[in-house]
Amino acid sequence: MSDSKSHDANQMTGAAMIVRALVDHGVKHIFGYPGGAVLPIYDEIFQQGDVEHILVRHEQGAGHAAEGYARSTGKPGVVLVTSGPGATNMVTPLADALMDSIPLVCITGQVPTHLIGNDAFQECDTVGITRPCTKHNWLVRDIKDLPKVLHEAFYVATSGRPGPVVVDVPKDVQFATGTYTPPRKSDVHVSYKPQTKGDPNQIRKAVALMANAKRPVIYTGGGVINAGGNASQTLRALVEATGFPITSTLMGLGAYPASGKNWLGMLGMHGTYEANMAMHDCDVMLCIGARFDDRITGRTDAFSPGSKKIHIDIDPSSINKNIRVDVPIIGDAGSVMEDLLKAFKAEGKKPKIDPWWFEIGRWRARNSLAYKKSDDVILPQFAIQRLFEATRGHDTYITTEVGQHQMWAAQFFGFEEPHRWMTSGGLGTMGYGLPAALGVQVAHRDSLVIDIAGDASVQMTMQEMSCAVQHELPIKIFILNNQYMGMVRQWQQLLHGNRLSHSYTEAMPDFVKLAEAYGGVGMQVFKPGDLDGALHEMIKVKKPVLFDCRVAALENCFPMIPSGKAHNEMLLPAEANDDATAKAFAGGKALV
Repeated sequence: MSDSKSHDANQMTGAAMIVRALVDHGVKHIFGYPGGAVLPIYDEIFQQGDVEHILVRHEQGAGHAAEGYARSTGKPGVVLVTSGPGATNMVTPLADALMDSIPLVCITGQVPTHLIGNDAFQECDTVGITRPCTKHNWLVRDIKDLPKVLHEAFYVATSGRPGPVVVDVPKDVQFATGTYTPPRKSDVHVSYKPQTKGDPNQIRKAVALMANAKRPVIYTGGGVINAGGNASQTLRALVEATGFPITSTLMGLGAYPASGKNWLGMLGMHGTYEANMAMHDCDVMLCIGARFDDRITGRTDAFSPGSKKIHIDIDPSSINKNIRVDVPIIGDAGSVMEDLLKAFKAEGKKPKIDPWWFEIGRWRARNSLAYKKSDDVILPQFAIQRLFEATRGHDTYITTEVGQHQMWAAQFFGFEEPHRWMTSGGLGTMGYGLPAALGVQVAHRDSLVIDIAGDASVQMTMQEMSCAVQHELPIKIFILNNQYMGMVRQWQQLLHGNRLSHSYTEAMPDFVKLAEAYGGVGMQVFKPGDLDGALHEMIKVKKPVLFDCRVAALENCFPMIPSGKAHNEMLLPAEANDDATAKAFAGGKALV
């Protein structure tokens, strides 16, 4: 009789199976927007209290909110959208999550199975459209397959190199009744078994190179943060044991503390002089959880020409994709670093690299992040520095939009811990930061969550202020308002004869009034002397805030590697006059 009761308890509709699977996988929050093809699922959500639904104002906002949630917690973000335009509006966040290795589970509604292919109302080929921007996707045509597919979806999204998946569920499958089976180890994608342990022989080769290095550098990326667990602590122990200098990509900030004595700052196109020079002149490069993308390498044929390269990555397709390496190690960054640290300590040989640190000290002395301060106008670099100081002592999470403000945030906001920095790295999605902040705030209700924004980017998803007010999410939107699409204008100045084609916004909203119209709080500051007081007031407010920080309109973001140039050909702030700029960029081709 007990078996019969158990069997009956597992008899349910497809819509109920979806909600049950969310609960079984520990999901506490889901971001979504209802529509006809998902109404059965929304009806089930209405009748339960285990999963909280966050109603966004646009499906793109749901996707980015789920990304922020995932990046700040290490758990998968979950999204629910309807068929047709609901699914197509998710393409941008799915592509964003794929580029930045963010675990998302996206459930989309679909027209009934008998209408698929008939151009039915709000029908689209969701599986076909999302195939290039997901790790995997499924169209579930039979209720019998639904439980297994849902469990597979969570496994694929979170295993190996994390990423987004889509489960497309026709409406008739949501209404159909079947037997739900709880998640089991056997319910995984049998052909997908990522390698997590590194090859011991390759680790020994890596240690041999490290032990004999004269000019080593550790180059880390988002893979260290994605590895979770104690990966960031293991990285710090590895740096301490080796004494090596360390740098990071945009995505890897926080894995090693910005206050650490071995920290060189971020590398790449807008990285520090010392980080890029160390990468160029090193003799041994230890790359952990990064993929040698174009913003890091610059000119690939001139990238770190004299170095032996060790590359640790869980994704085999990233090995030798952009840069040929000498010692590839496929495996989870945390696991491989643990084995590498043990092997290095067992070797008992710590290389003598004092001359290398002396050279790095000379590069540091160039102070590549210097800027001219002003008492009359707020410089964007100054604004970020003051924001950083104002948040000390708070449990702070930072999201960003994309552009100059994003780079200034990476340069001047010091991150001491992982999972505190949420930004769109690979896809460079304007409009990412505001909804991402919503997701972070949902996950960390009592924390201080700030979106460092640009006046152009933030308008792309501004409607999500309504979501913030509805769900009482007191996010702070700190807008560096220069009245331009800043990075577009900078490239037009440097590469296109200062012909500012459509990069100036002539009909800007009054952000203070806009905040108030949504039911939030608006603030505005023009003078450097007023900034600190206003920032402290912003932090104290328990409502969503739009902070309009008016900054210098034509400030450029330096240092910068000119397009087509190597790491040792950086353009520094002090050299960024018209003649030097024109010479550095002469004949160059834009990388954007």
